[in-house]
Amino acid sequence: MANEKVQKRGFFSKVKQFFRNYKSEIKKITWSSKTDVVKNTAVVLVVMVAAAIVIALLDFGASTLIDLLGKIA
Repeated sequence: MANEKVQKRGFFSKVKQFFRNYKSEIKKITWSSKTDVVKNTAVVLVVMVAAAIVIALLDFGASTLIDLLGKIA
């Protein structure tokens, strides 16, 4: 172990290797089709609107309840 030479790579060599690895990883990605992306985006938007409506109704109900309790007390 003490006899082994540790070979240090230069900065530009490391950068070059990084981009080679990056390029090879990008090639492994399975990209979704345009129709899948559009469908998934539509689902996300519908769920967001539904969640916003539920939160608005809960907020309105809670504020109405607090107002009623304030008038009673």
